[in-house]
Amino acid sequence: MISLTVLALILAIVCCIHVVRTGRELFWLYIILILQPIGAIVYLVAIILPELIRGRGSKFGRAAINILDPRRAYREAEAEVEASPTVFNRMKLAEAAGDLGKYDEAAALYSACLEGIHADDQVLMLRYIGCLVELKRYGEAFDMLEKLGDIGDAGRIPNATLLIARTNDGLGNREAAERAYSYAAERLAGIEGLARRVDFLVRDGRRAEADDCMAALDRRFQRMPRTFRREEAKWRDLAVAALKAGPLAATAADDRTR
Repeated sequence: MISLTVLALILAIVCCIHVVRTGRELFWLYIILILQPIGAIVYLVAIILPELIRGRGSKFGRAAINILDPRRAYREAEAEVEASPTVFNRMKLAEAAGDLGKYDEAAALYSACLEGIHADDQVLMLRYIGCLVELKRYGEAFDMLEKLGDIGDAGRIPNATLLIARTNDGLGNREAAERAYSYAAERLAGIEGLARRVDFLVRDGRRAEADDCMAALDRRFQRMPRTFRREEAKWRDLAVAALKAGPLAATAADDRTR
């Protein structure tokens, strides 16, 4: 049976890891380590539990707020960075900037966060690569994917698959892009992978395969709960626009979803 001392130590270690990974102020480390186990319990109640509760219950609430006031999250994050420029706060501002299509600003923020103990943070690297892809800076994105160790056809990290596909697509590596798009379409949740493969196949002049992929997309889309369908509809719109545009103009469909 695990003793209370061991449990307290495990809790302290988990909390310390959370402090470092999320870029929280380092004074939390002293509180957690010096005031065991009270410090870890305080951090758990004050920081981790509210994050878990917000993560479960407020996704659609935040979406509704963003529709009414799309710049609210950006303004709040900007104020937090001015008050306390931690890595965690700069990440929030970068995410808010990306949501507004301010990919240059988001990329600069993510790049600035990738230093010191966060230099090899996979979450930061993936978000930075995503901004580079949106900015069509495919060479830089490819270099970052190589640094991440995820430039294979599928990648070790599922969320990297579409970035690998889009990066190779942008660089003209058609075979590598095809393999990654196929992997994403078959294995990733949601319909973005299928939608982007439809767009790719149309631009590659493979209309029959694009139609089959669109049929698979529609089947998956119809099986989704209504709330998820509303969120995923933009990817179906991308695929429909690509099919209507034809091989010479299909990539414009991607720009219309941003």
